[in-house]
Amino acid sequence: MEFSHISVLLNECIEGLSIKPNGIYVDGTAGGAGHSVEIAKRLDKGRLIAIDRDPTAVEVASERLKGYNAAVVKANYSEIDEVLKSLSIDKADGVLLDLGVSSHQLDKAERGFSYHNDAPLDMRMSCEGLSARDVVNTYSYEELSRILFEYGEEKFSRSIASAIVRTRETKPIETTLELAEIIKASVPQRVRREKNPCKKTFQAIRIEVNSELEHLSVALDKAFDVLNSGGRLCVISFHSLEDRLVKQRFAGFCKGCVCPPDFPQCVCGRKPKGKLVNRKPILASQGELEVNNRSRSAKLRIIEKI
Repeated sequence: MEFSHISVLLNECIEGLSIKPNGIYVDGTAGGAGHSVEIAKRLDKGRLIAIDRDPTAVEVASERLKGYNAAVVKANYSEIDEVLKSLSIDKADGVLLDLGVSSHQLDKAERGFSYHNDAPLDMRMSCEGLSARDVVNTYSYEELSRILFEYGEEKFSRSIASAIVRTRETKPIETTLELAEIIKASVPQRVRREKNPCKKTFQAIRIEVNSELEHLSVALDKAFDVLNSGGRLCVISFHSLEDRLVKQRFAGFCKGCVCPPDFPQCVCGRKPKGKLVNRKPILASQGELEVNNRSRSAKLRIIEKI
């Protein structure tokens, strides 16, 4: 099966995981198995667990990881603890999360993630449950404007939400290009001239459909919890909402005493649980940017469990 995906920050992730040949590693977002295969290559008696919620990704990863000591599981990365338990694994030495939508999902028009091709409004990573069509045609004006503003950071959220509601009163909004035209007609002409104005709205709807931030919040806690002492969690984010959540959660893991500053000595007894491997996010090199434009917004943060 064809599944085109260029792994972002591949070398940086492999280096960041500090792979032990006999260790247990989890790729929580297997996708096209680019990161997974490179991890598996470096294992001797160790084992890789590759997780993805997309059934197509699971099928492809299973094929590409044949011959390696790897298990591929269809699940959400927020279920990492349950997945490991089902495989009789207590702890892991490293976890990788490559967030957002994959190149395959974007390029496969029928998945409905892209505003460049006409396709049914879908955007479901798992291919089941709530779809983009459901969101666009059933959410209230208030709900639509909220998610466009919060998840897309779209300053024209109200006018776009209003146009969506008006349009669907005549007939349901069925396709990606129908939605794209509504968005374009809802923003000033100068905005349309500068860049495609659909990106933020499509991002917001995709995040809502897949409950991405909720799953990420749960996954960060669980992934850090399943690590052995000295184990590392590597997270690649692609927009400010994800990166902010990762940065803040990592800071929380590294925080020690939380007593008020005027206390003469610590009484809470809280100790840091982790330490940052890189103070600032790791960005794609110029060489990677030249061959993969989608790496431009990628940020890699790494934390090590103490």
